[in-house]
Amino acid sequence: MSFNPASEAEAATLRILGDFRSGAHRGVVVNSPPGAGKSTLVVRAAAELVEDGERLMIVAQTNEQVDDLTVKLAQRLPGALIGRLSAGGYVPSARVGALSNVACDDKVANLTGCAVTIATAAKWAYVKDHSWQWAIIDEAYQMRSDALLAIAALFEQALFVGDPGQLDPFSIVDNDRWRGLTWDPMQSAVAGLLRNNPNVPEHPLPVSWRLPHTAVPVIAPAFYPFTGFRTGTGPGERELTFTTRALGRTPVDAVIETAADAGWGYLELPARHTLRTDAEAVAAVADVARRFVERGAVARSGSSSVAVTQERVAVGAAHRDQVAALQAALNDMPGIVVDTANRLQGREFEVTVVLHPLSGRRDATAFHLEAGRLCVLTSRHRQACVVVGRAGMHELLDAHPSAEPVHLYEPVKFPDGWAANQTVITYLEKHRVPA
Repeated sequence: MSFNPASEAEAATLRILGDFRSGAHRGVVVNSPPGAGKSTLVVRAAAELVEDGERLMIVAQTNEQVDDLTVKLAQRLPGALIGRLSAGGYVPSARVGALSNVACDDKVANLTGCAVTIATAAKWAYVKDHSWQWAIIDEAYQMRSDALLAIAALFEQALFVGDPGQLDPFSIVDNDRWRGLTWDPMQSAVAGLLRNNPNVPEHPLPVSWRLPHTAVPVIAPAFYPFTGFRTGTGPGERELTFTTRALGRTPVDAVIETAADAGWGYLELPARHTLRTDAEAVAAVADVARRFVERGAVARSGSSSVAVTQERVAVGAAHRDQVAALQAALNDMPGIVVDTANRLQGREFEVTVVLHPLSGRRDATAFHLEAGRLCVLTSRHRQACVVVGRAGMHELLDAHPSAEPVHLYEPVKFPDGWAANQTVITYLEKHRVPA
C-alpha cells in the first residue's frame, strides 16, 4: 500500500484529539519532527473545543510564539474572542493589533469573556485565582518542568505539543544538585511529566511538511532514531534551479549546485584549529549564502515557484559572536536572516547555510555536541541546506568520545549528541566539495 502523507497525518491527528478529548488522561504528549504542523494541530484542537462551547488556555514559550498563535486562532475563529494575556506595558504588534476579535490585557480577570486565553508560561505563573478545564502547551520540550509545576493547578486536561529532537530548555544555573531526581526543575516539561506519569499516552506526528524528501536519510536516523518520520513530498515534487550560470565553477558554485541536486552540500575547508570566529569559515558561509541570491535561485514546490530572495535564505551558527561576524560579512545582503540555533528554532526558509559547531575546534564540548543544536541548524530548510566546516571533524569526535558523567536515576538521553554528529558528518561527506 502506498504512503499517503495527508491521510497518515489526518489519522494521527484524529487519534491525538480523541485521546485528548476523552478525558481519560490528564495529559497527552505529541512528539513532532520539524515542520510537521505543530501549530496547525494546536489551532485545530483549540478551535474544536471552542466550537463545542468550551473555554481553554494556551501556553507558549515566547511572545513571538504567542503572537503567532493569536493571529492564527483569530483567523480560524472569527466569531470568537481571543484573549492575549501579556505583561504590563505590552504594546500589541501590528499584526495582533489589527485583529478585531483579539483583546489584549495584563490582567486575566479582564479576559474572562474570551473563549481562548493565550500567554507565555512566564506570564501564566502569575495567575492564581482562575482555572480552565482544558489547556494546550505549545513547544512543550522548550519549557522547563518547574515552569509547568508553577501553572499545573490552572487546568484539568492538557495537550503537550513539541519536538523532542530540538534544543532543551536553557538555563545558566548549574543543575548537578538535581540530577537524577524525578522533580529535576531543569528537565523539560515533557520529561518531568513522563517520569512522574508513565501512563500518559504519547503520539507521533508522522509527516514533515517542511523538509524535502532528501532530508529523511540523515535527519531521521540522527535525531529521531526511534520514531522516524516521512515527508509530505517525494522525489520530483520540489526543485531548486538557478536562472544564471556561473562563469567558471568555483567551490562555492559547486556546493550550491550540489545542494540544489541532492538537497545537501558540504563545503569542506582545510583542517586547521582556529578561533571561534574563524575568518575564512565566516567568509565561506557568507559567500555561499550570497551566491544563492546572486545566481537567481528559484524554488519550485508542486506547481508553484518562488524566487529565493534574501528573506528566504537563513544562516545559522552556534555562537552569538559568530553571528555578529557573519552579519558583518553579509552587510550587503541585509535581508538574509543570520542567527543562532536558539533563535532560528521554529522558523523555516527555502535555503539554509550552516557553520558547523565543531568546525576548527580543538575539543568537542557538551555544548558543541548538543544534538538539539545541530538538529535545529540542519532542519530549517524546504529545499536545500549547505554546511560549511573544516576537515577533521571525524577525528575530533574520535579524540573526544562521549564521556558525560552518569547520574543515578537519570534517564539516558536520546539521541546522543556524539552519535548524532557522527551520523550527520558521515552523510554530508557524500556531498563534499573541497574548498
